[in-house]
Amino acid sequence: MRTHFFTGFPGFIATQLIKELVRAGDVEKVYVVVQSSQADLAKEKATSIMKEMNVAFPFEILVGDITQPGLGMAQKISSDLHEKRLTVWHLAAIYDLAVKAEIAWQVNVEGTRRVIEFVQNHPSIERFMYFSTAYVAGKREGRLLETELIRPSSFKNHYEETKFEAELLVEELKKDGAVTIIRPGIVRGHSKTGETIKFDGPYFFMNMIDKLRWMPIIPYVGKTKACINVVPVDYIIDASVYLSNHEEAAGKTVHLTDPSPHPIEEIYSAMVVELTGKKPKGRLPRLFAEKGLASIRMQRRLGVEAETLAYMMWDATFDTTVAEALLKGSGIQCADFLESIPSMTAFYEENKKNSDYHIKIG
Repeated sequence: MRTHFFTGFPGFIATQLIKELVRAGDVEKVYVVVQSSQADLAKEKATSIMKEMNVAFPFEILVGDITQPGLGMAQKISSDLHEKRLTVWHLAAIYDLAVKAEIAWQVNVEGTRRVIEFVQNHPSIERFMYFSTAYVAGKREGRLLETELIRPSSFKNHYEETKFEAELLVEELKKDGAVTIIRPGIVRGHSKTGETIKFDGPYFFMNMIDKLRWMPIIPYVGKTKACINVVPVDYIIDASVYLSNHEEAAGKTVHLTDPSPHPIEEIYSAMVVELTGKKPKGRLPRLFAEKGLASIRMQRRLGVEAETLAYMMWDATFDTTVAEALLKGSGIQCADFLESIPSMTAFYEENKKNSDYHIKIG
């Protein structure tokens, strides 16, 4: 059993990772570093995990700030941590596609720099699991390899750019320690239950379809042959926990993306049918959609961030050679997106009126 140190708790993925580590019988103790504003919620979530899993283990909540030296933790806490062998999971980041540059840089880049300093100054780190994104590729197109970290000519947003800069820092750390970089695709809810904690990414499509369901005809938006790479959270969790204990994964960067992604228009059509019972017809010109979504008011009305449009026309595929080799024999596979749309839709319909699931746009 291992002692785990997390950033990004009580976020959805960090919470699910801890649950899976418990299921795997791989938890001796858990440390989480959280901002003071999140401390009460973290305590509630920790209690909830142990109640749900029917277990009891040391779960220590450390108040700090990953953008500060020493992660903003008290010196005594840092000294105590130095006595522990740790598996470090760094998930804390600003994931919003519409994030402002300064905020994204502070959290995603400087925060990662501080976590790296923590790892470098610690005498015994068993593994450093860093969560990047497959979209560090920016506007590069074609086949994108796990073994590449190439600066693109430009990025679609500040989220992508700052995650690229952060991954550059982590890549350097591979020379000194056991590091695994996880690059997920766009993460959706659980493939079987549909459970998620926020409606973003592909759920923006659902928001728009739901708002337009009163119309006699729901059109396609623009015209594209591009595929969308969306992966269920359970695939990310199962694969990441497995890789964190896999010796061959040390020093590797892994695309946890869909090896068989579907065309965007196919997914959109399936969502329209599942939500409204009718197939989409006609097309709304992309330029018209872009002009309409230039208005924050319209974005809020439809529940869609304008930045989403850039991904609808982006023609790239993620190579998964490294992931497939490492996961071979584990039984861990990415569930088909189309097959998961009914459970995804059911969860959305059940919770769409709950504002806690919707992100604030603008």
